[in-house]
Amino acid sequence: MANLNAYLTFDGTCAEAMRFYESVLGGKLELMTMGESPMADQVPPGAGDRIMHAKLETGDGSILMASDGMVGQQYHGMHGFGLSLSYGSVAEGQRIFDALAAGGNVGMPFGKTFWAEGFGMVVDRFGTPWMVNVETKA
Repeated sequence: MANLNAYLTFDGTCAEAMRFYESVLGGKLELMTMGESPMADQVPPGAGDRIMHAKLETGDGSILMASDGMVGQQYHGMHGFGLSLSYGSVAEGQRIFDALAAGGNVGMPFGKTFWAEGFGMVVDRFGTPWMVNVETKA
């Protein structure tokens, strides 16, 4: 069976965003700039510090990958999806939600719903949409 991993594209803020996600979610982060890549001689001027490859592998085996778009290419932002995080306790869900919400835009405050002990929606300060969920105990 194949693994399904999310891949985000940023407009020059990939390194900062992925370091932030590492601090919030934990795990091991790998970053490679375009200037560090084997194709560094083909990188347009001003793009050497942009991220060509980022991989955050969390302790539970989840992987979040990302990169920056190329200098001069139009960036359309992130839309039409949300990254969903599930936690076993309301306290942990609330902690993660609050961290992601810092400097972002809360679409639905974290709280109890008819389907979950805790749920909230936020677009973080980097433009990434998140849903944080703590399922109702069966």
